[in-house]
Amino acid sequence: MPNCDARAVIDNGPMRLRQWAAVALTITLNALDGFDVLSSAFAGPGIKQEWHLGPDGLGAILSMELIGMGIGSLFLGGAADKFGRRPTILACLMLMAAGMFLAATAASPQSLSIYRVITGLGIGGMLAAINAVAFEYSNLRYRSFAMSIMVIGYPIGAFLGGLIAAMLLTAHDWRAVFLFGGVMTTICLPLVLWLIPETPAWLAQARPAGALEKINRTLRRLGHAPIDALGTQAPHEVAASLVDIFKPAYARATLVLSLGYAAHALSFYYILKMAPSIISDPQFAGQHFTKAQGAGVLAYANLGGAIGGACFGWCMHRFGIKRATMAALLISVIMVARFGLGATTLGGWTWAVVLTGLFTNAAIVGFYAAFAASYPTHVKATGTGFALSIGRGGAALSPYLAGVLFSEELGLMAVSIIMAAGSLVALVLFAFLPVEEKR
Repeated sequence: MPNCDARAVIDNGPMRLRQWAAVALTITLNALDGFDVLSSAFAGPGIKQEWHLGPDGLGAILSMELIGMGIGSLFLGGAADKFGRRPTILACLMLMAAGMFLAATAASPQSLSIYRVITGLGIGGMLAAINAVAFEYSNLRYRSFAMSIMVIGYPIGAFLGGLIAAMLLTAHDWRAVFLFGGVMTTICLPLVLWLIPETPAWLAQARPAGALEKINRTLRRLGHAPIDALGTQAPHEVAASLVDIFKPAYARATLVLSLGYAAHALSFYYILKMAPSIISDPQFAGQHFTKAQGAGVLAYANLGGAIGGACFGWCMHRFGIKRATMAALLISVIMVARFGLGATTLGGWTWAVVLTGLFTNAAIVGFYAAFAASYPTHVKATGTGFALSIGRGGAALSPYLAGVLFSEELGLMAVSIIMAAGSLVALVLFAFLPVEEKR
């Protein structure tokens, strides 16, 4: 009987070195996204000081790339299903590089806001595409692990980038942070060309010219046996569209994941976006910490996120995506609210954000695993991109809402409790997600 299923070759075969290399590069690309998203938070205190911005003005700027990410997730995430994972990743990298370099030249809050939207467009499309790549290049045995380590690339990039940003800010102004991000983004372009060929799963579904030859070339490159022919496609896979993710089989997952991710993002980005400004403001910190110290503390928040994400891969394998994610969301509610207690020392602030980042990012890992598990190949990036685009609404609202609440002279505890409510809403919604308890 002829072998016609390229996806089964990957699913049931061993994980070869080239597959791990592709997954490793998705970690790197997600790390790049982590730094690029938080570069404005690292630079935030300097931006606020140079242009004499209030909390609401800074919050608006910090929301701009998140707005771009929402738009990019919706439109460029779908492009990964239509045009392929690899070309979408390359296009997104070019948008990100352009936005970062332009941000380093910004002369006003308005121009910086525009450049951050451009960066966000690339990041939004990138996240949906690399989520699909990590899923489709990993076999069944290691898929949960591959997905979890792909997602923790985001806090790893933010952690390492935060340490670098802290060093840059001791000798340069905030523009150096964006310049560094632009250089690192550009370096990733040739790495994608080298290490991420188009996935066999997408080629088998999309059927571009020469699909069989391209699939077999990639399979041989990965160290797997080629297939004999292309299998028969189901009618619904031939003309996939955004409408497909609202059909009865996927509608509940689409609504739960989109709204739940948006709610949790409200809490998640409150810590990631506002922590440096809170810590460097004597009104909240009780004493004066420098901009570099604020960036350094945020870096450690992302270290906590990386540790939480890595451990969470085992939790999903042991307890299932749904139960593990609900537990992480519950603890996230507690930790974000607890952030409102503040601290009196730099070490105290560091531990507060590390523990908060550990659980809030673990829940993010759960959402990404649920994105990949809830949709088939032909709408995997579309479904992920749509959920991310709605989720970015919560992310974009987060720093702006926090800024407005602080402007109304609410205390740190009151604001933190309000912002923690997002994870609570996500917890309630996730209970309705139709995902297997164990994978």
